[in-house]
Amino acid sequence: MKETNGEIKKMMFILSKATLENVYAAFVMANGARMEGIEAEIFFTFFGLEAIHNKKLEHLHTATVGNPALHMPTMLGGLPGVEAFATSMMKKEMEKIDMPEIPEFLEILTASGVKLWACKLAVDMFHYKREDFYEGIEDIITIGDFYKHSKGEGVHMLFI
Repeated sequence: MKETNGEIKKMMFILSKATLENVYAAFVMANGARMEGIEAEIFFTFFGLEAIHNKKLEHLHTATVGNPALHMPTMLGGLPGVEAFATSMMKKEMEKIDMPEIPEFLEILTASGVKLWACKLAVDMFHYKREDFYEGIEDIITIGDFYKHSKGEGVHMLFI
């Protein structure tokens, strides 16, 4: 086996929640990996599937309930309109720094070589079909298949 001297060769992201902050975290890190010449793959599971679901990917929200980074009481985050307001504010701030919207970001990721995988268990559980998803996903695979893609020296996995 070839010694990597700690070099990161591949980043494997598991995205389980499709809140704006989680999706952008995964997308920015995967894109950053590619910009550094590091392979990157994202496995979308459970509610993370919404980030690649054609009818849902443009309607993601910022989590306001139980989000300590917003510095607001949980009860306030659950009031009507608070989540929509927080989402609107976050989107405005991202627009100011030219952050691409989800559909455009997916195109950027796939064009740069990031592999996108949908979790078979979650797809089956939610009764989704292949045509429900962004056309650039590689396939619908099991977690075992994803682990097989994670083999090798210098591979790091991150759960988001």
